[in-house]
Amino acid sequence: MSDKSQPISKRVNAAPTKPRSDAGEIEAFVRQARALATAGNGTGRLILSLDATMSRQPTWDLACALQGEMFDAAGKAGALSVQLVYFRGLGECRSSAFVSNTDTLKQLMTRIDCRSGHTQIGKILTHTLKQAASAKVNALVYIGDAMEEDAGDIAEKAGKLGLLGVPVFVFQEGHDSGAEKVFKDIARLSKGAWFRFDRRSAATLAGLLSAVAVFATGGLEALEARDRPEDRLMIEHLRGGGT
Repeated sequence: MSDKSQPISKRVNAAPTKPRSDAGEIEAFVRQARALATAGNGTGRLILSLDATMSRQPTWDLACALQGEMFDAAGKAGALSVQLVYFRGLGECRSSAFVSNTDTLKQLMTRIDCRSGHTQIGKILTHTLKQAASAKVNALVYIGDAMEEDAGDIAEKAGKLGLLGVPVFVFQEGHDSGAEKVFKDIARLSKGAWFRFDRRSAATLAGLLSAVAVFATGGLEALEARDRPEDRLMIEHLRGGGT
């Protein structure tokens, strides 16, 4: 079966041979990551999801550079395990293992290039619901700039995540008003938060990602204890004053 027709995949076939490669080689790296990764002590599980369609390559590269901030920030609050989920092309949507090592996640991310296609946010939310049904997921991060799906379906899934206690932290690049409305609904219905950023505000994004990681491992108490500006902003959003 073609990788383009598969849902989020957990199957692997061959060993990777290139820094950037095709789906089969990416899946092989995922297999190696699963074999090597540890799930941490279960203190925090976070899903990092990204739009990897063609226009997203600069932001994907930025996320590669910043993802370590999440592991570093978790620090005293507890161990953090992160799962990467991305979509690109015609129906391709894939996930990694949960990993607790920043180098493992960065190696995986740098082997993926962006390809043209439509958004598949619904698949990410469905995947997160399945993960949360089997073991606690403390937070979902989504980074994207567009929304080309049924808003009602997206809202229903976001509401279910809210009922399961999985807040979605949406980071929107750009000013697409249609996407903004749906992204804000996702954040509101899941009891998460919505933020806008651009590629020039890497420090802001890094700080907010670190705040999500602290929340995922220690909750609001950990954010209040660390008490950085980004933590206070995150607390404001989580308590309903930021959107």
